[in-house]
Amino acid sequence: MSTLEENAYCIQGGKTLHGEVTVSGAKNVVLKVLIAALLFDEPVVFTNVPVIRDILELTHLLEDAGVKVKYNGDHEIHVDPRGFHSHTVDLLRAAKIRVSFMLFAPFLVKFGKAVIPNPGGCRLGARPIDRQIELLTAFGVSTDYDSSTGYYTSTCMTKQLEGATYKFSKQTHTGTELGLLLAVRARGRSVIENAALEPEIDDLIDFLNKSGAKIYRQGSSIVVDGVSHLRAPDRPHRILADRNEVVTFACAALASKGDIIVHGAIAGQLSTFLSQLDMIGGRYQTSNAGIRFWYEAPLRACSITTAPEPGFMTDWQAPWAVMMTQAEGVSTIHETIFENRFGYVSELRRLGAKIHFRLPVVRDPHSTYQFNIKKTAALEKLIKKQMIDITGPTPLHGGVVNVTDLRAGATLVIAACIARGESVVNGVSIIERGYEHLEQKLQKLGADIVRV
Repeated sequence: MSTLEENAYCIQGGKTLHGEVTVSGAKNVVLKVLIAALLFDEPVVFTNVPVIRDILELTHLLEDAGVKVKYNGDHEIHVDPRGFHSHTVDLLRAAKIRVSFMLFAPFLVKFGKAVIPNPGGCRLGARPIDRQIELLTAFGVSTDYDSSTGYYTSTCMTKQLEGATYKFSKQTHTGTELGLLLAVRARGRSVIENAALEPEIDDLIDFLNKSGAKIYRQGSSIVVDGVSHLRAPDRPHRILADRNEVVTFACAALASKGDIIVHGAIAGQLSTFLSQLDMIGGRYQTSNAGIRFWYEAPLRACSITTAPEPGFMTDWQAPWAVMMTQAEGVSTIHETIFENRFGYVSELRRLGAKIHFRLPVVRDPHSTYQFNIKKTAALEKLIKKQMIDITGPTPLHGGVVNVTDLRAGATLVIAACIARGESVVNGVSIIERGYEHLEQKLQKLGADIVRV
């Protein structure tokens, strides 16, 4: 990990990226299964665990609660929850990682009480947790919030969590995962309606079912029959590959007019992304080992709108934007998941990108946008930063840029790699929250990138 003095990349751009790269395990799976391990009464082992800041922060948080966490080399991690003794999360720890809010589940199952502060993580908008609070209420949990301390205090109103039926007004993957962790140890049957569909959630379900849980999908719902205990699987659970990292390297290959084989990529988890590549003329070839992405002819402009699974992921739109700076024509991106996901736009402009905001025309904003819209009168002000036009092909040049969030950080690195001249990307510790050894992987693909 970088030090404060080494929190930037210096990149000599204009390189065509080519070669082979293996993506790491999915951050959005590891964080959740580590928390799920607290529901066990015996050690649990996971493999293909990336060494990234978010995982390290979570392990520190778990260790504060008496859980023993040990890396065993080659991306294997052992979690021993038998010393788990606390139902309170430290404010500083929680401020560094948003997933801390999911600790409500094991705390309530083990102790009947949880004291957790407002979660941290990337600031991609308000990201309210009201849906999660409503979910807790459905499971018979009373929650109070103290604005003077920033802490939520939740108490189970019965001796054991009771199964519940709850329908999310809008899909939420963290809310769905929290519901799973509550339901798996609750008494009786639970049904989570309008559940999120991400493959990362399916991996969590797979892990829990291998551990004795009884969970299955039924249309847009997830049905859970609670069990009294969970047992560690006979074999360590292997974390699936990070599809967001796959998309990062795919966009890097096409934006740089290069050719990259991404090992670990699974086409079935990227169908929406791959269909969009077909539309713009991006080339790819799937195999059992992964997916090859390469540039063959000028890319065509297109319009995309982010949406919940199986739609175009919000995490994909930033690297896609860099690729569209090299496409012919005007492309648009309409962000509907978060209300502050275009923080990278001003930074790309520093490198010469031609990107402008445009007010989207939306018939029913309350159903279109996944974030909460409380006042219709303020609608135009809220959504005027939700759509961008990208004009290409535009040659990018070097410059100094600052990372605003995790995916935006990787996006700026891609942009600097294809820009002519020297660039400095500040704040790479944010990138390290979700990418393991990004600079080394890019170096192997021909990028001239060093930490400074």
